Amino acid sequence: MNILVINAGSSSLKYQLMNPETGEVFAKGLCERINIDGRLTHKVPSKDIKVVRDIPMPTHAEAIAAVMEILVDPENGVIKSVDEIDAVGHRVLHGGMKFVSSCLIDEACKQAIRDCIPLGPLHNPANLMGIEACEKAMPGKPQVAVFDTAFHMTMPPKAYRYAIPTKYFEEDSLRRYGFHGTSHRFVSKRAIELMGNPAESKVIVCHLGNGSSLSAVKNGECQDTSMGLSPLAGVPMGTRSGDIDACVVQYIMNKEKNMSIDDCLNMLNKQCGVKALSNGLSSDFRDLEAGAARGDEACELALRKFCYEVGKYIGAYTAALNGLDCLVFTAGVGENGPETRKDICSYLEFMGIKLDPEANKVRGDEMKISAPDSKVQVWVIPTNEELMIAQDTAELC
Repeated sequence: MNILVINAGSSSLKYQLMNPETGEVFAKGLCERINIDGRLTHKVPSKDIKVVRDIPMPTHAEAIAAVMEILVDPENGVIKSVDEIDAVGHRVLHGGMKFVSSCLIDEACKQAIRDCIPLGPLHNPANLMGIEACEKAMPGKPQVAVFDTAFHMTMPPKAYRYAIPTKYFEEDSLRRYGFHGTSHRFVSKRAIELMGNPAESKVIVCHLGNGSSLSAVKNGECQDTSMGLSPLAGVPMGTRSGDIDACVVQYIMNKEKNMSIDDCLNMLNKQCGVKALSNGLSSDFRDLEAGAARGDEACELALRKFCYEVGKYIGAYTAALNGLDCLVFTAGVGENGPETRKDICSYLEFMGIKLDPEANKVRGDEMKISAPDSKVQVWVIPTNEELMIAQDTAELC
């Protein structure tokens, strides 16, 4: 079965054509600068092919058309006809409280995605554009929406409700939603498999990258997660502040007389996090590690603050789960940051967590990195959101 996985952003569109059973990726690529000028980067892993083309892309429709054309290209494509694509799976950011799992896309589904635009104002419109572009390019082809928020819908009210007047929950659906759900689902499922599929399990997933989130998972179901109504909440990230006192917003806006609430939120999303702590040097953890190595105190603080906050969340989620069987690191920093993993776990020695220094050197590969006498298993598990989307799509089609 051939599944085309689409991840549409406001000015970009990522794609992968893959086999959901084997995980083989036949082709993948990126359309970028949509509504500016347009560029397609296309790769065929098995043939070591990389093609870069400048193609006018005034809308997502032209981007999808370019993808269809390159996939069937006699020289650089991987299929003879678009008919060989069995279904399309879409990453959709926000499903609100309406979606607790992936679903086939129909008019009711699209309307529900539109209804969630106030909760996902940047991503949901782009996700819809990707869906509608595929409908135009492949009429009648089955399509599936896989929601970033769906995995977290198993949280109990004590975890997802905010301590604000009830009318804001009932009238406006203001609550903790959480994000990176497809990654958390894939990784926690894999962790449970690696533990031998026990009847009961308590897993904490650390999805650490430029955007970072943690989840507490009991018996395969999410009990809590660090991001909230938006991806701004939780630990400090590349450019996001993470959790802060709301009065900080009030103070900054009173100080900066011409700053609007939108300006302030833009700052909290794009000018804060480890980038701010490093005095604007970088949001890339590799740059911060290099800076710390040469004695830059701001870079050192940024790294220490990040590890400290992640360690605190793990401690809190261990309490929420009333124990812990497995701790997992995933995503860019989680998979490729041995020193970061070591520093985070240094706060968890009281729990009996102990790393194997040699195993912890791993980067980007699945590996158990806990010592034999560690009371909690610690794993590095590379995430694969595209495979999860493809598998959901195949199951529903």
